[in-house]
Formats: sequence, structure tokens, C-alpha cells
Amino acid sequence: MSELVVTEFMTLDGVAQAPGGPEEDPENGFAYGGWQAPLIDDEAGAVVFDQAKDMDALLLGRRTYDIFANYWPTAPADWDFTRLLNRVPKYVATRTLAEPLAWAGSSTLEGDLAESVAALKERHERIHVIGSLDLLQSLLAQSLVDRLSLWVYPLVLGTGKRVFEGGAAPSALRLTSSRTFPNGALHLTYTPTGTPTTGDLTTP
Repeated sequence: MSELVVTEFMTLDGVAQAPGGPEEDPENGFAYGGWQAPLIDDEAGAVVFDQAKDMDALLLGRRTYDIFANYWPTAPADWDFTRLLNRVPKYVATRTLAEPLAWAGSSTLEGDLAESVAALKERHERIHVIGSLDLLQSLLAQSLVDRLSLWVYPLVLGTGKRVFEGGAAPSALRLTSSRTFPNGALHLTYTPTGTPTTGDLTTP
């Protein structure tokens, strides 16, 4: 069965803006670009790639696509991620980019998001989304995410774009795996199970 997998790198307070470097996304004066870099270690890096290597398509939002397209085509060719990301078909959810796109193997989604994702699932087995926070909100709102992979780092930034912004679609999740790393990172994998339920703790 085809699967759409979302991977996010976030702080304890949910910030996922510009983990990789100062110039990645300075929007709104974000001063902590590159917050993830001091916490990277080989063990966690190997798991990140192991989780990603089965993708046969990459789906990105406009901003994340621009960041990736400006970096990965000229990244060191001997890196596993370079070979993977430059090889797989890439799709960008955008109303403002026009084809042809500079990154080889890229194309834009057209029309309704749910219909576009369904069409991708007919062609691919493992579609991965990385970052792409605005796109993530749309995917969650339409129940299009099959697996949510969260890397949580021991930082509180207090500012920046968050994985679950105000107004995120209410969702119930089931934890399917968890693992901690020497750098203090926590990897949590969830599958959505529907909408939250409520109860009353004052009732015996």
C-alpha cells in the first residue's frame, strides 16, 4: 500500500524553522537558523537516512523546494542523501512556480491537493515530505498523512514557525516507535488515528 510520510525536525516548543543554517529561512527576523547543526551526530544521521532511503518520490512545499533546489544539485556527490534526493522524482505544491524547474526530475502539482496526492500514490509506493510546514498543515487538515516522523531536539527557542501552528487540525495519533540518541534528540513515529476523543476525570 502506498504511504505518505512526513519528517519534521523540531525543538521542544515545536519550532521547525531553518534547522540547517542561518540563511535557510530568515523570515520574520528568525535569529536561530542552524539550531539543529550543533546537535547532529553520526548515529542519528544514520537513522535519518535509513528512514528516508525507501522513498521513491519527494513532495515539498514551495519554500522548502527552493531551499533544497539551491543546495542538493551541487552537494557533495559522495553523500548518500545527495544521490537519493537527486535521483528520486520531486514534486512541489505551489501556485507560483512554473515549469520547467531547474532541479532535474522536478514537477509541480496541479489542482486539488487531495486528488494530486491520490494520483501520486498510484505512481509511487513511498512519498516523503520533509519540512514544508505550510504544506504539512494542509496535508493534516485533509487527513493525507499516513506516518509522521518527528525528531525532537532539547532546545526551546520561543519564536519561529512551528510544526503545529495555531489552528492546526485536531488529530489523534498512535505512537508506533520511539528512540533517544546521545545528543539528546528523540525520534518519535506516529500514525494518525482520527479525531481526538474526550472524557471526564471527575467521573469515577
